[in-house]
Amino acid sequence: MKKVLSYLKPYWFIAIWSPLFMVGEVLIDLELPTVMAQIVNEGIINGGGMDVILPMGIKMLIYVILGGIFGVGAAFFASYASQNFGNSLRKSAFAKVMSLSIEQTDDFTTGSLVTRMTNDISMVQQFVATGLRMFFRSPIFFVGGIIKALALNARFGIVIAVTIPIQLIVVLFVVGKVRPMFDAVQKKLDKVNSVVQENVTGARVVKAYVREEHENERFDAANKDLSVTMFKIQKLMALLSPFMMIVLNFAVIALIAVGGKQVSEVGGILVGDIMAAVTYISQILMSMMMISMIFQSFSRASASARRIEEVLDAEPAVVEGHGADGANGEKGCVTFENVSFRYPDSPENSAPVLSGINLDIKQGENVAILGATGSGKTSLVNLIPRFYDVTGGRVLLDGEDVRDYSFDALRSKVALVLQKSELFSGTVAENLRWGNPEASDAELKKAAEIAQADSFIESFNEGYDTMIAEKGASLSGGQKQRLSIARAILKKPEIIIFDDSMSALDLKTSARLSATLRSEMADTTVITIAQRVASVMNADRIVVLD
Repeated sequence: MKKVLSYLKPYWFIAIWSPLFMVGEVLIDLELPTVMAQIVNEGIINGGGMDVILPMGIKMLIYVILGGIFGVGAAFFASYASQNFGNSLRKSAFAKVMSLSIEQTDDFTTGSLVTRMTNDISMVQQFVATGLRMFFRSPIFFVGGIIKALALNARFGIVIAVTIPIQLIVVLFVVGKVRPMFDAVQKKLDKVNSVVQENVTGARVVKAYVREEHENERFDAANKDLSVTMFKIQKLMALLSPFMMIVLNFAVIALIAVGGKQVSEVGGILVGDIMAAVTYISQILMSMMMISMIFQSFSRASASARRIEEVLDAEPAVVEGHGADGANGEKGCVTFENVSFRYPDSPENSAPVLSGINLDIKQGENVAILGATGSGKTSLVNLIPRFYDVTGGRVLLDGEDVRDYSFDALRSKVALVLQKSELFSGTVAENLRWGNPEASDAELKKAAEIAQADSFIESFNEGYDTMIAEKGASLSGGQKQRLSIARAILKKPEIIIFDDSMSALDLKTSARLSATLRSEMADTTVITIAQRVASVMNADRIVVLD
């Protein structure tokens, strides 16, 4: 929790005003019962009449207005500070997620990361907004109420001494039971989000295999598991409010009984003082209830904070290098020297995915990589941009170890077209400019022509300004692949890697694309992973992984 709350420091000057305003509101609230007692005692019982009631009433009205101003101020500053806190924390967590290696994001799972970035941060943000006010409101009400009640009559202390321990025992019991449950709730929420995410992204597969009923059952199981745990928490929390109201009512009865005996005594307590005491005991016990709510909020926020800190504390498994830029070597050269690779989560006694790979690729060379499914073709090319690090040997780019490059320097030299085309919501031009944000319209069109995409883009009503649906749902598989290829070409890299990214193209289009690529980008090194020998017959070399 400490690390997460450190993100509130930049806004401490704003945050501090919330408790200060809250102190003002509470002090006024504590004064109101005294004013009311004066109205009853002096204005009604002692016969002071309107001469007392009117000025006291005006005084009370002024207090109420001031209390309202203080309350609004406390809420405003708490909300302002908590919103900025949440914004900073969310940006920092997202930046950390972006810096993690692929293996780490896989370990966390997409559903869990989404929950941590949204629900968990919202829980902590809500706790900050509440805590800035209630951490001060409740204790001041509690202490101030006791002082005010005892100042009216010391015998009221007996009622306070009996009721407070009873409430405290119940609060500690409930909070102790509930706190570990909140950890379980967040994990079960991860599961629900994971199921939803899998079904949204894989909707076509679910429908194609008529698995809707099975997925509904899967979701129902995860959702029911979450609901059962939440129901257990709510059952425990539901005990607090009615129990405290019972204690409060008994306390009021006890106060009236204690005070009533002294009303008839000479020099005894006045009726107005009893009314004030009832209000004070209500404030004391209600502050106890607010403290219990703070404990509940703290329990849930601390569970969320631990999960956020797991992300913030995660150190990237693939550590960025420094210094290398490949300026002294031949551009676009890739060398694999006795490379071995095993995925991080694989058993230690399992065979490596790659073993003893030695391969030298020169600038401008067109190399195709073939092999059976599972032979490690994609794993091999993923080592070039350092999506993973080798477990043995080394990979050289332009004569320098890829581990010595900064990520920006390394990945600016390499463009990767994935097997699954990833497009984003936005226009065609915006998607292509991922390769080069500063590219001109002419460069955009040239890249699309090389990728054989210009003809179908121009057929759209709005051409390059046509909006693309999320994940390119409005495009065919071949169109998405050609846009992804155009995006990579626009980057003007030293090396382009095609990871089976022409599988949706017919042989004629694929041949045209390869020929245009060779003529227009002769100095660019091309590495192509393919399943069909026919699609890479024009390659300079064909490497077969077995």
